Amino acid sequence: MPEAYIYDHVRTPRGRGKADGALHEVTALALATAPLKALKERNHLKEGVVDDVVLGVVDPVGEAGSDIARFAALKAGLGQSVPGVQISRFCASGLDAVNFAAAQIMSGQNELTIGGGAESMSRVGIGASGGAWPMDPSIAVPAYFMPQGVSADLIATKYGFSRDDVDAYAVQSQQRAAKAWDEGRFKNSVVPVKDINGLTILDKDEHMRPTTTMQSLGQLQPSFVTMGQMGGFDAVAIQSHPEIERINYVHHAGNSSGIVDGAGAVLLGSKEAGAKHGLKPRAKIRAYILGRIARGLQRLRRRQRAERALGHSLQERAHRRNSSR
Repeated sequence: MPEAYIYDHVRTPRGRGKADGALHEVTALALATAPLKALKERNHLKEGVVDDVVLGVVDPVGEAGSDIARFAALKAGLGQSVPGVQISRFCASGLDAVNFAAAQIMSGQNELTIGGGAESMSRVGIGASGGAWPMDPSIAVPAYFMPQGVSADLIATKYGFSRDDVDAYAVQSQQRAAKAWDEGRFKNSVVPVKDINGLTILDKDEHMRPTTTMQSLGQLQPSFVTMGQMGGFDAVAIQSHPEIERINYVHHAGNSSGIVDGAGAVLLGSKEAGAKHGLKPRAKIRAYILGRIARGLQRLRRRQRAERALGHSLQERAHRRNSSR
């Protein structure tokens, strides 16, 4: 089976996903185009050499709808012959877009692909695409639908994470992000977003708050109390996990994932494609895993998928060693 290599990766800075965010004036198409254009230019790719572009978009409606991957490929100058497709797997959309692009390489179907994702949350709001899961009782009730914030508090309650635990993790995350920027660790992987005149709009993550402390976070009230209690989702959470008597509210605006605008892309290819186009491999994709999770605990899925993929990769390596003896 052909092996899939990562030859390059790049992303835009993350802007605050609100009307006053730096990237609010930038369309979803322009965001998606930026990393594709950067991959083309810095790897000296000729038009038509990329076999496919796969982009994850959580809410593919409005300006982010139709087939933004194809439009971004055209706008980035990848060539009229380059197709594109967008997928949605909620928060894992961009990750699975890379997986799908890698699968094309590993199956031998294509030689050079791009996978990534784009979201303009300030222009296409979260949940804009609707869907049956939260809206249709015939699936929402038996599937124990609950918003992500309630699910996060359910996980914290079930596995014993306190407010101090999650706040400390948030403080550490902010500190690490600021340190990484200060040390120049993103200098080769983040490209600035520019306007039509070539003027820089944003060249550094806007959502960071490096001065965050335990004391400042301690002043924030939990965000999902009203939603859980008045919206009835606490009852759904407890019904789905009857061993829990009540929900412990630990998540708030300071320790939850940010609402941001941004895009990123990964250039993947076979070993032969790399040699053909003068590309140096940075990593190899050995395995990827899809999976489901217990009801209400969807935010744990990423960890379990990572653990399964790692286990699969280790088994594959052991098999190869034994076969070579």
